Amino acid sequence: MEKGDLAAGKSTAAERGAWIVFEDEAGQSMTPPRARTWGRIGQTPVVRVRGRGSGRVSMAGMTCYKPGKRSRLIYRIREYRGRKDEPKGFGWRDFRNLIVRARIQLGGPIVLVWDNVRLHLTKPLREFIAANADWLTVFQLPTYAPDLNPQEGIWSLVKRDISNLAAADLGQITRAVKRRLKQIQLHPDLVDGCLAGTGLLMDG
Repeated sequence: MEKGDLAAGKSTAAERGAWIVFEDEAGQSMTPPRARTWGRIGQTPVVRVRGRGSGRVSMAGMTCYKPGKRSRLIYRIREYRGRKDEPKGFGWRDFRNLIVRARIQLGGPIVLVWDNVRLHLTKPLREFIAANADWLTVFQLPTYAPDLNPQEGIWSLVKRDISNLAAADLGQITRAVKRRLKQIQLHPDLVDGCLAGTGLLMDG
């Protein structure tokens, strides 16, 4: 799916009075990403990190757009602490439930745009999509197309905010991620900015 196909998605959304919803997943472990910071000349700043490898926070998010409506961000977070029989990330039911939640919150049909990773193509999800074709239309992005997905911009905002967080435990990371996502939810201009960063435009 290229920008021309996304234009087709916009046309479909306009015809159905639907929201265009971009979905993507990301994660954050106890080990923070490398980031630039200030330090004394000749002294490399060192941030000590505890709990290396002690779990992961998985995030699934949706940026939602419709001409004339305030842009929205819908998300779900899951912690993985390495316990026996604990799921490491999201399963197909989680994606199904997130889509249903988006429909309820947005109050209308959805044109969903997401990549073609294996989990998105499972038989139960394909059957769910087919069974709900009256309100759900799906367009596939290539597996790696961050330049076409505004949700990638949301993850960049989140990770930039917590890049220098030396968390004592996984719960601290989870709280920081939730706090930042809630802040973004309250600022639709940030959600709009992530769409503008892809070069895509919403007419209206």
